[in-house]
Amino acid sequence: MDVGVYFDMRNPARWRRDPVELYGAFPELCEEAEHQGLDGVWVTEHHGFSDDYLPVPLTLLASAAARTQRVRLGTAVVVAPLHQAAELAEQAAVVDLLSGGRLDLGLGAGYRPPEFDLFGADLRARYQTNDDRARRIRELWAGREVTPSPAQSRVPIWMGYLGPMGARRAGRLGEFLLSADARNWEHYRAGLLEGGHDPSIARMGGGIQAWISDDPERDWPTIREHLAEQANSYRLHGRMGYSGLPPFKPVDPDVLRSRRPRGRTSTDYFVFGTAGEVAEFVRDFTAGAPVDTLYFWAALPGMSAERVAANVRAVATDLAPLLRKIEPSVAPVPTS
Repeated sequence: MDVGVYFDMRNPARWRRDPVELYGAFPELCEEAEHQGLDGVWVTEHHGFSDDYLPVPLTLLASAAARTQRVRLGTAVVVAPLHQAAELAEQAAVVDLLSGGRLDLGLGAGYRPPEFDLFGADLRARYQTNDDRARRIRELWAGREVTPSPAQSRVPIWMGYLGPMGARRAGRLGEFLLSADARNWEHYRAGLLEGGHDPSIARMGGGIQAWISDDPERDWPTIREHLAEQANSYRLHGRMGYSGLPPFKPVDPDVLRSRRPRGRTSTDYFVFGTAGEVAEFVRDFTAGAPVDTLYFWAALPGMSAERVAANVRAVATDLAPLLRKIEPSVAPVPTS
């Protein structure tokens, strides 16, 4: 099991840091992740968030590529329908070259109307467009229609779909699935077969909504505040552009902590506990599926650089050794 950390670079007003310092610390944190033995650094994309959510993941990864030697660098995700395929193919190739062939390109469909309006993209066609981007990027690289070519002969493309329909789409494309939920394996496998792909090529991975502590009850009051900031920011910005929604209700972090994934697309949960408790959750959540890549929050919004660095070390030294003992396993699934 490969284990990494995940950054979104949010900078909320309540704990606002100098943006130059915040971004300047990122390459150093990537170096620390590599020094501590982690396998991956993943970043993400949104636009127009009031807390300055990261808008350009591949640009940020270029800075990590120049400061690291081994750790893999992933997007989770680039919102592909907001960008042209040629643009993504070129940017990804440059990051892959800068890193010596360490890029994992995660593509997602997006969901926020203001972002699609900003880029003049079609929200209604986002799933088909996302699939088309993956196909076209492969074509552009294979035919050298864009240059330079990536360092890797086949850059891993991960389709950022969390539910069964998306898992099937990823399978039909013959790409990897950026979901660590074992419940999606049956649908992903079915899509691989529909697309004429050997299911043995399957790979699944993704983010786990979790945080570790050697003393959860001592640390919960602090984590609770930052988790509330994160969850409420997602909820507020996710509502923008939609009409007829019920009044906004702030998230209760204690309720979030008590939940485990419910629906097949749910990220509305949070596992907070010791490294052993989080590892046990991961074992159950991924059991029976070809999950070999995981990443965890490096930071929750507003955390200091020192706290983030301490968390990166904790993930590397306390959690990762437990997760690496988990062998990806594939349970039998129905063939019809």
